[in-house]
Amino acid sequence: MNRKLVLILSFLYVAFMAYLFFHYRSDGESFKSTVAIGGMVCGAVPLLLTLFTKLQFNLPIVTSYLLFLVGSQYFGSILGWYGLGWWDTFLHFLSGAILAFSGIALYERLVHRDAEVEISPWIIFLFTISFAAFGGVLWEIYEFSSDQFFNMTLQGGGNDDTMIDLISDTGGGLIVAILAGLKTKKKLKKKHKSPQLT
Repeated sequence: MNRKLVLILSFLYVAFMAYLFFHYRSDGESFKSTVAIGGMVCGAVPLLLTLFTKLQFNLPIVTSYLLFLVGSQYFGSILGWYGLGWWDTFLHFLSGAILAFSGIALYERLVHRDAEVEISPWIIFLFTISFAAFGGVLWEIYEFSSDQFFNMTLQGGGNDDTMIDLISDTGGGLIVAILAGLKTKKKLKKKHKSPQLT
């Protein structure tokens, strides 16, 4: 069921961006049509991975990813909400939370289930927040590199913009990391309280 929903949601976003591409191209708005092309590419990622790989995607993560694309590409770039000032900060906060959830999903795939109940909640907390913060750092490296090598203006606010983005990424990841740590702690208590069979 999750696979079908991922396919449907991804296809709908790609189709929406394709419509916007032809609409804005016919109006001669090159910037918006270029953003729409980026939207088609980004939206197609979960679609293609679901079709051509055996990867199983967590539906909340895919949904959050697509919502982030809507917020950044459609509302932010096409409708111009980045001009509001706070919109970019909000999206970085949201992306930090999405990255944290992705980190949890990755952790669950990497760690053996028998070992999971013995791992400290602090490890879960540190892994989750580190994953979110590292994702934010990679994005800022991408923005800096684009500005340096392609004369773009992704870091319009300079150092202030970079630091606010990183703080927002970390803040979103921090909330998810705290919740993940508390959930793990609760699991450990439940495991230790349950009667052991001999």
